Amino acid sequence: MNTKGLIIFQKNPVLGKVKTRLAKTIGDEAALSVYQALVDLTKANAKTFNAQILVYYSDFIPDLEAEDYWVQRIQKGKDLGERMRGAFQDTFGSGMEKVLIIGTDCPEVTVEVLDLASRKLDSSDVVIGPAIDGGYYLLGMRKFCPELFDQIAWSTDQVLAQTIEVAQKHQLSVSFLPEFYDIDTIDELNKFVSQYPEYAYLSESEVTKK
Repeated sequence: MNTKGLIIFQKNPVLGKVKTRLAKTIGDEAALSVYQALVDLTKANAKTFNAQILVYYSDFIPDLEAEDYWVQRIQKGKDLGERMRGAFQDTFGSGMEKVLIIGTDCPEVTVEVLDLASRKLDSSDVVIGPAIDGGYYLLGMRKFCPELFDQIAWSTDQVLAQTIEVAQKHQLSVSFLPEFYDIDTIDELNKFVSQYPEYAYLSESEVTKK
């Protein structure tokens, strides 16, 4: 039995409901295309990671997305903290000894990054992947730590700092991954395209032509 769990938190790809900040610049349809490309890239990287993959959708489980290598579930809770806490609790409850959670906004979460996060949990209670915007793109634990989701100002630039503060308060050892960026602005999208030329069709000049 695989004792590592990788949770992917994914919004359902609905027009006008994803990448809303980016959509203000490039439009809803282009933003949806960007989001779907990021989802596909995230899942392609995750597929090669040696772990049980659990995809937690925001609203419903798509009929056509079933894959043998992942479990599909629905996020539950009134805010992001409650939803993540519930996902961690369920995953640890199924017998996992290490659990990581990621979203679908950070293109730099490769299998090498996931492997590094897993290794860091050999010597730390918690591993965090800091995001440039003050949040985090990855959180991992080797035991369930529900307190990490309490008293956090979600969707602000204080998430990372507050999470570290809570971990220290509860005497949890923390390791860190490299700092990466999420794609929420046109500058971040263009940076992504420059790193991954195969996604050039998503660049500002291309998507705004459509």
